[in-house]
Amino acid sequence: MKFLRIAAILTTVSLVLTGCSKSADEPKAGGGKASQSGKGTSAAPGAITIKHAFGETVINKKPERIAAVAWGNQEVPLALGVVPVGMQYVSWGSDTTGMLPWVADKVKELGGEPPKLFEETDSIPFDQIADTHPDVILAAYSGMSQDDYNKLSAIAPTVAYPDKPWGTSMEQMIEMNATAMGKEAEGKKLAADLKKQIQASVAKHAALKGKKVLFTAFGPQNSFNKLGFYRSSDPRAGFLYDSVGMGIPNVVAEESKKSGNDAWVEVSAEDPTVFDDIDMIVAYGMDSDEANQEWLGKLQKDPLLGKIKAIKQGKVAFLDNGAVGAVANPSPLSIPWGLDKYLDVVESAATS
Repeated sequence: MKFLRIAAILTTVSLVLTGCSKSADEPKAGGGKASQSGKGTSAAPGAITIKHAFGETVINKKPERIAAVAWGNQEVPLALGVVPVGMQYVSWGSDTTGMLPWVADKVKELGGEPPKLFEETDSIPFDQIADTHPDVILAAYSGMSQDDYNKLSAIAPTVAYPDKPWGTSMEQMIEMNATAMGKEAEGKKLAADLKKQIQASVAKHAALKGKKVLFTAFGPQNSFNKLGFYRSSDPRAGFLYDSVGMGIPNVVAEESKKSGNDAWVEVSAEDPTVFDDIDMIVAYGMDSDEANQEWLGKLQKDPLLGKIKAIKQGKVAFLDNGAVGAVANPSPLSIPWGLDKYLDVVESAATS
């Protein structure tokens, strides 16, 4: 997936940073529908209909066998007490289980048949998914192409992203996936509970409020003549702006207004004043604090990037390549597990 490969180029982070599929095609207006059987699009009485970027998906009866692809979608059924029949194998941020710690904990708590883990590093494994015989495939947060969607829909009704690839907020992911499961009310309660938890954590990190932050990735593959970052539509950056109450730098606001599906953009560093209003930077980094600080030193010595205030002052929150770094992409189970830990890292850099 193009979006994820950008992050891989900029850091040593694995492609499974946010789940992986092939490059997403531009969604086509009036895209096709998918029925549970794939034989038609008419909805049965009581059927569930989900609208998304490729049209709408009709689920004719409440699904029992839930499969989830891409990053985070499996956490919705797990948070609602359902173990998926299959979900993504995660290598970045996880342990030897192929699951993030909060996911592994929940699977163990719920018990029953363990989920099949799909190998999605290079593409969507359609055969592996089909082997789980799902009644529905959850992918509200994903970057699938039209072709991917068509192939998945031939297996089972598939819930794609609502607008832009990899641009689905946690709240949208919960709403769409829970509704597809026939658990819309439970999904609303889950979202409301998470909102309270987020507010409580944010209140403990009041120093972050209003600080203008840019979310990026630093590492050996960086080009020193430009600075890349995530637009505000990306859920990682968007969470800091919308839920934590941090400010949006002018350059992020301007780039976020431009058309296109890419969540990652790069801006020339030839004029460092473009970045003058950035108070701090959150960045995916490398495997050790020593390596990150060494890299920060290189950035500070650079004749262009070194003039950016946040870099010059060392106000960079490096995220490790483990579980805490994965919390930056908010999800239903990661919030209670590690939001405080994540915001501790961000606040430490902001107040340094």
